[in-house]
Amino acid sequence: MSTQAAVQEAHGTVPIPIAAVNDAHARQEEPAADDDGVVPLSGEIFGALINLSGRRRFTSQRLVLYAVLGAQGHEGAVAIARDALALFRGAHAALLKRSGELPGVFCPELEEVYFGKTQGDARIVHFSELAGRTLNAIEDKLKAAPELLQALVKETTPLLAVLNQITAVYEEQSKKHARVMRNQLRGIMTDIETIAREAKMVAFNARIVAARSGHAGKEFSVVAGVLSNITGEIDELVKAALSGAAA
Repeated sequence: MSTQAAVQEAHGTVPIPIAAVNDAHARQEEPAADDDGVVPLSGEIFGALINLSGRRRFTSQRLVLYAVLGAQGHEGAVAIARDALALFRGAHAALLKRSGELPGVFCPELEEVYFGKTQGDARIVHFSELAGRTLNAIEDKLKAAPELLQALVKETTPLLAVLNQITAVYEEQSKKHARVMRNQLRGIMTDIETIAREAKMVAFNARIVAARSGHAGKEFSVVAGVLSNITGEIDELVKAALSGAAA
C-alpha cells in the first residue's frame, strides 16, 4: 500500500467501490410489482421501513454525540457509541437486503437514492466505517483520534440530509401505496355493487314467477326471498367498504 493510500485509509477518505456495491445489489431477487407499478406491501411493513429509516437518523446523531463525549474522557461513552453504531448498521442492512417480510430496495425511487447520483448507500457505508475507525482510535488513545473525530463530525450534517431524503422516499411510497390500494378497493366494491344490483333484479323477477306458479312456486319463492336478503346485506357491506375507502 502506498503512503498516500495509508494516509487516506487512516483518515477515512478511501473511496467506496460503488460498482461492487451495485453488483451485489443487482443479484438480489426483486419483489414483483402489480399492474400499477406498486409493490403490494402492507401498512405494517411500510411502518417498519419508515421506523428503520428513522432509526438510522437517530442513531447517527447519538453515535457522534457519544463519540465526542468519549474523546473528552466520559466513562462509558464509547460503549454507548458502539451500541448506536451497531443499531445504525443493522437498520441499514435490514433496509437494503430483502429478508423475511422486508422487501429491500423495492422501487426505482429507492434504487436512485441509494445507488444513483445521491449515492446514499455508499455515503452511509463510508460514515459507518469512519465511525468505527474513530471509536477505535478514541478507545486506543491514538494520535489520529482528534482528526478522525473532526472528520466524523463534519460528515454528520451532509449524511443527515441524505438520510432525511431517503426517509422522505419511504414516506411518499407509503402514501402512494395507500392511494393505489384505496382505488383498487373502490373498483372491487363497485363491481360487487353491480353484481348485487343484478342479483336483486333476478330475485324480484323470481318472486313474480313464483307468484304466478301458485302452489308449485312456493319453494321457489322462499329461495327468491333468501336471495333478496343476501343482496340487501351485500349492499350494506359495500356501503361500509366504500365509506372506509374514501376516508
